[in-house]
Amino acid sequence: MGEKSLVSIIIPCFNHEKYIEETIHSVSQSSYQPIEIIVVNDGSSDNSELVVKSLQKNFPSLTYIYQNNAGPAAARNRGIKEAEGNYILPLDADDLISADYIEKAVAVLDSNPQVKLVYCQAEFFGERQGKWKLPAFKIEKLVLDNMIFCSALYRKTDWQKAGGYDERMTWGWEDWEFWISMLKNGGEVVCLPITGFLYRVRKNSRRKSTDEDAKMKTINLINKKHQEFVYKYLNGPLHYQRSWSKKINWIKHFFRMD
Repeated sequence: MGEKSLVSIIIPCFNHEKYIEETIHSVSQSSYQPIEIIVVNDGSSDNSELVVKSLQKNFPSLTYIYQNNAGPAAARNRGIKEAEGNYILPLDADDLISADYIEKAVAVLDSNPQVKLVYCQAEFFGERQGKWKLPAFKIEKLVLDNMIFCSALYRKTDWQKAGGYDERMTWGWEDWEFWISMLKNGGEVVCLPITGFLYRVRKNSRRKSTDEDAKMKTINLINKKHQEFVYKYLNGPLHYQRSWSKKINWIKHFFRMD
């Protein structure tokens, strides 16, 4: 049996001094080895740097990188560029993973080269508790909405082929666009039947704070960047009322409104 694949866990950090230690500890409890942890400080103004550097003596696989604030997409890309692992796991600096998540996900990626992405069941914690009920992945549904959280495992080579995370998307939603870039030309997705990801809900969590302007900018970017993919499944562009897009496009075609 050959050497086990190195997994690189990429943790962008922006003013997460309260949570980053707990996040790093959750990764360090992983049943899978070898791993490396790369924290990218995205221009934090709090004591995130001191917290992370203080942990390095206990975690020799922990690398710290500082960059001027450029957003989570740029921070992830920076960390992945520096990563030495064949497999990548992005993880936000206030979220947690289970001890068995990486091991089970790597087993799938190792055994099936057709699988591009492995994720799992998820739960909320913090300001909200309970199961995160996400719809099952279908490529024809990905054009309308994202059903895969950011912390899924994939190959670094597929990140390269997809062109990385779009660094223009400083307003959020970058995971959805990245999954489209990675999967629009094929590849299987596996959802593990374990609760391996814990999403911390805070009063100012990005998931809760994404606004209407961000939604519109995302739709415009996806329509322009992935027009062939969008038109394939919607027979026209993605609209602000996303779930109605196919019907709206059908009506426009029917009445020759285009």
